[in-house]
Amino acid sequence: MKNIRSFVFAWLTVALLLLGMQTAFASEGERVFDGAGLFTAEEASELSAGIDALRNKMDMDVAIVTTEENSATAEEYADQFYEDNGFGTGSDHSGVLFLIDMDNREVWISTEGKMIRYLTDDRIETILDDAFEYLPDGDYYGAAASFLNSVEVFYEQGIDTNQYNYDPVTGKISRYHSITFLEFLFALAVAVICGLVAVGRVKREYGGKNDNSKLAANFKLSYRKDSSYRAGSAIADVLINSYITQQIIQKQQSSSSGSGGSSTAGRSTTHTSSSGRTHGGGGRKF
Repeated sequence: MKNIRSFVFAWLTVALLLLGMQTAFASEGERVFDGAGLFTAEEASELSAGIDALRNKMDMDVAIVTTEENSATAEEYADQFYEDNGFGTGSDHSGVLFLIDMDNREVWISTEGKMIRYLTDDRIETILDDAFEYLPDGDYYGAAASFLNSVEVFYEQGIDTNQYNYDPVTGKISRYHSITFLEFLFALAVAVICGLVAVGRVKREYGGKNDNSKLAANFKLSYRKDSSYRAGSAIADVLINSYITQQIIQKQQSSSSGSGGSSTAGRSTTHTSSSGRTHGGGGRKF
């Protein structure tokens, strides 16, 4: 009898531990936080299902948040909520958060990591336009569902070929370029030809002598850090490698001066949160 009691107690203990673990995992996976009580249970469940599908498809994070109490700005609240809850995938915390702030009567979209490049300023404005077809009528579920649909559409369209990140405080511009498979092959061919030409010149200069010390010294002078070559891993026929170039532009002196001569097409305006992380995004009052 004692053995039976011990077995039952042990089984119940394990069951409770497993239940606790499942609850913890469910909490970690939660991405709909309806603090303002704007969604029905069914609506929240449908939004969660949509978010799960989108997260798996994009390998980036997505969250929807509502609040009725906010002593900060909508931008600050969205950025802080995203960071405090550990959202984001990869080392750059890629993802997006959609906030409905009932206190400030404002909608805000906060992006981070690769999502900043997918959701440019123009695309965010389009997302807001679509969401505002529902907000005036108090259809908050419709606005949130519209947000998820728009994010998926822009993800499928890919990063705009003219995309660049722009920090209006520092004036820094960060451009993104993706190299296709054909571009990679062309660059490789050029590199091989240049290498053969360089070797030929060295052989002519040294008369074909096998002087390793001179040859090594010559290559040290010829090879510079800014001409190094790195080949990324091929990804089907779409992207082989990507690189980012940065430049500092002068801050705008007037509203008519533009972004230091750069077009706003493809621009993702960024800012730095209180923790020092870089976010993109935008919002609108309703």
